[in-house]
Amino acid sequence: MGTVRAKFKVTKIERTMSSRVKRDADGNEVKNDRGGYEYEPCEMRTIRMSPVYGNGDPNHENTKFWNASPSGSLELGCVNLEAAERFELDREYYLDFRPAD
Repeated sequence: MGTVRAKFKVTKIERTMSSRVKRDADGNEVKNDRGGYEYEPCEMRTIRMSPVYGNGDPNHENTKFWNASPSGSLELGCVNLEAAERFELDREYYLDFRPAD
């Protein structure tokens, strides 16, 4: 099975508070005395994207993507701020879908 490529545009980036598993100085996950994970507050960025739209030029790449997938949405909640900062508002990105196995 091959790859399906889509093209999306970032329409919104939100900052909210969330939590993540606490880690010690060596990067190991911290557990409490009952064996459960300890959590700490952190910032989460929610990146919202939608498919690119056609621009009236039938030969333009965005028009071709729009004709194939004119609707949809993607919402990515990310607590890894280094990764989240790679997304820019109003920028277009390719998404490649392929089976994970």
